[in-house]
This record gives sequence, structure tokens and C-alpha cells, in this order.
Amino acid sequence: MSRSIAFREALREALSEEMRRDERVFLMGEEVAEYNGAYKVSQGMLAEFGPKRVIDTPIAELGFTAIGVGAAQNGLRPVVEFMTWNFAVLALDQILNTASKMLAMSGGQITCPIVFRGPNGSAGQLGAQHSTAFESLYANIPGIKVISPSNGYDAKGLLKQAIRFEEDPVVFMESEQMYGDKCEVPTDEYYIELGKADIKKQGRDVTIVSFNKMMKVALSAAAELEKEGISAEVIDLRTIRPLDWMTILESVKKTNRLVIVEEQWPFASISSEITYRIQKEGFDYLDAPIRRITAADAPLHYAPNLVAAALPDTSRTVRLVKEVMYQVKQFEY
Repeated sequence: MSRSIAFREALREALSEEMRRDERVFLMGEEVAEYNGAYKVSQGMLAEFGPKRVIDTPIAELGFTAIGVGAAQNGLRPVVEFMTWNFAVLALDQILNTASKMLAMSGGQITCPIVFRGPNGSAGQLGAQHSTAFESLYANIPGIKVISPSNGYDAKGLLKQAIRFEEDPVVFMESEQMYGDKCEVPTDEYYIELGKADIKKQGRDVTIVSFNKMMKVALSAAAELEKEGISAEVIDLRTIRPLDWMTILESVKKTNRLVIVEEQWPFASISSEITYRIQKEGFDYLDAPIRRITAADAPLHYAPNLVAAALPDTSRTVRLVKEVMYQVKQFEY
């Protein structure tokens, strides 16, 4: 049995189910309690779990992240919500220098089972300081696992897995633009293993890889290409680190072409790592250069026409696929 619920409700169910199961789990962050969450993910949770387990914090990311990290190292399983990952840069010292390194620095004696979560990337006209996609930054840190789901079903299963089973710090990146998206979610309990990509659409002519809200672009492009007789296989990474590049490789063995769609800046991005892995292990299977479409290599501006120009879209993704199919002349993105 399943029912249609919003992305934010799927996250709320994951949090609530794990908090009911394990009293060591608690939620902390700005406006998570009295205000029911900045994006209403934690709506009603204060009433159920009380102020000791749903904790409003001051506007001091470094401070409350340090409290969460210390709690995790002393046997609790905190979930720290950032109002946006753009604000989490203030807490990077704790995430990078303490949470990610403590297992190694303690010789394996001290684990840090903590989940950092919140919205990531662009969300309309919010200006450059509130519009950065951070997956590649955090995926570059050894000791941290990075999740970036595209729908409520995956989000719930991955978040439950992160809270219950992961002993390493987990960075969980959502999207403000997806909180209202509806998705079929089972009524039965389920978990999704980290590090397993998901083929959302089978295809034979080209592989399109994406994650988070750019999956909408990838699937939309695949639908448009289908109308023209081009069959695209669409892969949702779901987990950025560990990266399931083997699923991509197996797909490329079948399609012989690869296009990557992501919201990162192009330099040292997720697509850079995927491209290296696939050309190294699957060069002989490629019938065309691997191509990608990313965000513009610049801060994201406020003006809507500049936002539209800077981010990947369906039409440019379709054209990129046609380029690797050698149906149109190559154009540099």
C-alpha cells in the first residue's frame, strides 16, 4: 500500500518514525520547533516529542552544529537542520575539521553518527548568497556521506537509512523547490541503502545522469527526445558520496553515450568525477565524447532572465543529447 504525500511530509515521516523508534534521535535547528520548521518539515513534531528532542536554536550555525557534533560523539544521534546549506558555510569548521575527521583522529574509537540536512541550491529569485549548490564541496571531504534525493520516496528511505544505520556524518541536501512535490510513498517501513543509483527510465541510445531537482530537467528532456525517436536512459544518482559510477558504466556499455545534467558550477563538479571514472573504465564503449550541462560558472543573480540563462533546462539538454548523437553541430556550454 502507498499514498501520495508531499516531499516535506516524506521527510517528516522519516524523522518522526526514527525518533519514535530511538530516543537518542533528536532534531535541532533554527525555527524547527515553535514555528514548525522554516519549510514546515517539522510541523507538529514539537507537540509529539517535546522541547528536549525538537530544539529551537539561536541564529548561530557554528555554535549549534558544535553541540550536535559533540552529542553524536557521546552516544546520541542528532539531526541538525540548516535553514539553507548556504548558511552552513558558517559551520564548516565543525563539519570538516571535527565531524569528518574524528574517527580517523581517534584511531577508530570515536564515531560521529549525525545527519546534517536542509535545502540546497537555487530556489528562484533569492540572489547569489542564497543560491549555491554544495554537493561537490561536501563530496570532496573524506569521512562524509552526501545524499541529494529527487523525490519524496527516495528522500524518506535515504533519510531513515542515514539516521538509523550510518555511523559516519551524513550531509542530506534537499531543495526548496521540491518541498511541495507529491510522490507515492509506501505505508510500510522501508530503507534505501546509500551508494545505490536508480534507473528512473530505461533507454537504449544515450545515458542521462542527474540528481536532486535537475532530475526534472533530465526526465523532461528524455520525454522530448522520445518524441523524436531517441531513447534516453535516465539515472538518478541519489547518493553523491559514495558514488555509484558502476551503474552509470553498465548503462554506457549499452547506450555508448553519456550526458550529465547538474546544478553545480562546472569546475571540479560531480560531472567532472563521473567523466573521469567513465572514460577511465569505459573508454572503449563510448561512441561520442561525454558531455555535460551545469550551472553557469558565476554567482547566480536575482534577475529571472539571468536565473533562466544560468541553470540547465530541457531545451539545452535535448540539444546536448543530439550533439552526442551527431544530429546537430556541437555548441559549447
